[in-house]
Amino acid sequence: MAKEKSGFRQYSKLTFLIGLGFFTMGLMDPLYDNYVPQFLSDFLESRGLIGLVMTLDNVFALFLIPIVSHWSDNSRSKIGRRMPFILVTLPLSALFFGAIPFATSAGLAALIITLFVLNMAKQAARGPVVALMPDTIPGEYRSEANGVINTMGAIAAILGTVALGPLVDISIQLPIIGDTRRKIPFLLAALLVVLATLMLYLFVKEKQRASDTSEEREPLLKSLRTIVSAKDQSALWVLISIFFWFLGYQGLLPFIGLYTRDVIGTSEGLTSLSAGAVGIAYGLSAIPSGILAHRIGRRRTIRFSLIIAAGLLLLVFVHAYVIVGSGLSFGVVLGSFWGLLFLFGAVWGAVITNSFPMLWQMATFANMGIYTGLYYFFSQGAAIAAPPIAGAIIDLGGYPASFLFALVCMVIAFFTMGRVTGGEVGETPVADG
Repeated sequence: MAKEKSGFRQYSKLTFLIGLGFFTMGLMDPLYDNYVPQFLSDFLESRGLIGLVMTLDNVFALFLIPIVSHWSDNSRSKIGRRMPFILVTLPLSALFFGAIPFATSAGLAALIITLFVLNMAKQAARGPVVALMPDTIPGEYRSEANGVINTMGAIAAILGTVALGPLVDISIQLPIIGDTRRKIPFLLAALLVVLATLMLYLFVKEKQRASDTSEEREPLLKSLRTIVSAKDQSALWVLISIFFWFLGYQGLLPFIGLYTRDVIGTSEGLTSLSAGAVGIAYGLSAIPSGILAHRIGRRRTIRFSLIIAAGLLLLVFVHAYVIVGSGLSFGVVLGSFWGLLFLFGAVWGAVITNSFPMLWQMATFANMGIYTGLYYFFSQGAAIAAPPIAGAIIDLGGYPASFLFALVCMVIAFFTMGRVTGGEVGETPVADG
């Protein structure tokens, strides 16, 4: 075991630097998911319609992530195969992310156009950013490495939701910016994304492949057919599981802020702390869950975490009816809700930390980007379906009904993960046949 720890230690600095890419996503995503539904509620009453708007960007992500990942697989440049894509898309994402509150002030059409361009850039960046890690870290250390970079993403989420989010409520007049209400977190986050991108470029040197190296690169559709028709269908069952657990999670995510504001009664700025509770726990659990998976297995860790997540969602459902309407103090109601979200974030972190390495373990260097793209193809497919479904469920049965929807999705994912037999540390990639 000491040898294994020493082995990973040599990659720890590189892993941290690669984590800067995850930092940018971790900073933007929670602020986006928490506040954009609230901005949309200025114009739209139906939670179903808000969910529909929230999922439009994921339609593009569904196609952009696998396409750009595959494109970067086959690219060559002096600065690597991923970095040229990152240097274009992340700064563009920062620009339009900072523009969100200004677009909201201009009206619904301006907001939707801004969200459209933002997500085109951000989702195009995601595949190359994620593929940097398996490109450079050996397979046996990817759970630990994924724990580190997910921790960085979680730290960014905590920074965004706990430190920057409450600044939404600050209203002062500044030159050029005007009234700062709703604007400060988005502007500061955009600046941090640019700085992180610069550091990523300066300090991460991609592994270079000789131009005459012969590698078989399967087309995306052929890769999909291979996975579906393979004798060992572990990769397919992992992807199906990914779809269901993201279907549940993405059904919750856009409406937690609205639930906290509309039902529990927090200010708009404090709604981000609900996502912050998940982010803090996610950050604390990412590295330990990667180490745990190395010892007891990735599949076992994920299934154990999924069943606990389902139990916690049941408690959140009960909380909505028993605690919220109990007459207890505002602090007790809000604190107990945050506590349940914190525990959920801990087990959710274990699921996310170990699912990607399972797929990477089944890939080769040549098609690593394709497997990365497939992960996002299924997760973004869930992200497309989840918000309008959950929004419609909320319109029909209230916010607590969406908690039951997420619970059912986690239980289904628990059973589909039971069909997985591959993807553990030290196994030969499926693609190697």
